Amino acid sequence: MHDRQTHRQAARRGAGDGGGRGSRRRAADDGARAADAGTRAARRKAGKTRMTRRGRALAWTGGVVGVVLLGTAGVGAWVYQHLDGNITGADVGSTLGGDRPVNLSPGSKNILVVGSDSRAGTGGKYGSGLTTMQSDTLMVLHIAANHKWATAVSFPRDSWVRIPACDKGNGQSSPHHFKINEAFSIGGLGGDVGKAAACSIKTLEKNTGLRIDDFVSVNFEGFKGMVDALGGIEVCPKHAIHDKKAQLDMAAGCQTVKDEKALGYVRTRYSVGDGSDLGRIGRQQEFMKALAAKAQSKLTSPTALYGFLDSATKSLTTDKDLAGIKPLYDLASTVKDIPSDRLTFLTVPTYPREADVPSDKANVLWQYPQAGELFGDLAHDREIGAAGKARFAEAAKNPVTAHSVRIRVLNGTGTPGRAATAAEELRKLGFTVVATGNAPTTDRTSISYPASLKAQGEVLAARLPGTKAAESAQASPGAVTLTVGPDFTTANS
Repeated sequence: MHDRQTHRQAARRGAGDGGGRGSRRRAADDGARAADAGTRAARRKAGKTRMTRRGRALAWTGGVVGVVLLGTAGVGAWVYQHLDGNITGADVGSTLGGDRPVNLSPGSKNILVVGSDSRAGTGGKYGSGLTTMQSDTLMVLHIAANHKWATAVSFPRDSWVRIPACDKGNGQSSPHHFKINEAFSIGGLGGDVGKAAACSIKTLEKNTGLRIDDFVSVNFEGFKGMVDALGGIEVCPKHAIHDKKAQLDMAAGCQTVKDEKALGYVRTRYSVGDGSDLGRIGRQQEFMKALAAKAQSKLTSPTALYGFLDSATKSLTTDKDLAGIKPLYDLASTVKDIPSDRLTFLTVPTYPREADVPSDKANVLWQYPQAGELFGDLAHDREIGAAGKARFAEAAKNPVTAHSVRIRVLNGTGTPGRAATAAEELRKLGFTVVATGNAPTTDRTSISYPASLKAQGEVLAARLPGTKAAESAQASPGAVTLTVGPDFTTANS
């Protein structure tokens, strides 16, 4: 406890003059004086790799964000400055433009964390043929305004979403639908990680309504260096893995992996478990926990720790506000101080898109209305907690698919053909349109449903921004009725 307090005091002193170079040097000197206390604490913990839930949170919320900072208390000023200079800061503000969601809960933060590939020409075996940047891990960490709770949400990279127009280095891309991870590739076509992150931010903001305040991108080539500096990480696959795409061959049972084998292990998908991206997310989380635990155990080994920290900081690109050990330390400390029972980790509820589009066997759709409720809770800084996590997990197990929602579309605009146009838009979203017709003129689009179809009505309403659904005794049995007004728009628009 003493070493943690000393490190925090050093960090606060460093912040006193605005975080300039002099403040960073003083923070580093104070950190060096705290090294003995940190070393004694590390020795007491030597050999123990079990992490507290807070420790797992730090590893999980950025891969290396929390782990990088474990050793900074024990380094000298020149090492501190070197590591600080390794971190790349990107100005994404001008790329994002002004058409962005409003922060509905001032003081709270939404931080995008991306695990990325840009390994072309590095000589690595796995993924060495890549010609564009790829995003593999995508999550948003929400830190409450009162700093008393936090929620981290993972987004499967196979999520089928609308990708807005993005700056791709030599012009603007066209809006279209595709896997969510393509956004990072589009923005990164010119080799700029900041633009790649900006396109991912725009895509998340457009599809969730959340305002993204900061971002951290962790490059997997640096991840490999971190693993190697620690002498490898032990993993225990239950079954043998033979993955040609990952060029990975592993026997079942516990073994230490490093270099390309470690990278292949966290990236492999189709040859493990059910082959889903959700399964890979879980394996990556477990691997990062083990990585953090081993980094903690190496606090007394300057060589291993320096190699780890050097690789880790070189792998980081952040927005300007987070570019440096000091602001990243402040972020990690905020998460670390949150009570363990108020840290929630979940994956946005999804179901296979094949249920709506039989030809698509590769992607997933977010489950509505639960996904919308999740985003709304975060936007309004409402704590989700264990009960909310269980509810969203249950939604993913028992989805109400768009295809299962039968809809009568009525034209309430007075303009001929609007019902047919709306029906076509709904079919693109996977809904089943059973009839079209006319209705009295109305100013607003509305949805009505019989009591037995409440869930179906809510699913439709969640895909039509600003449209409300209401139970009605006059609603036609066996279908949800959509009355189209002049304001009709879909999430596809």
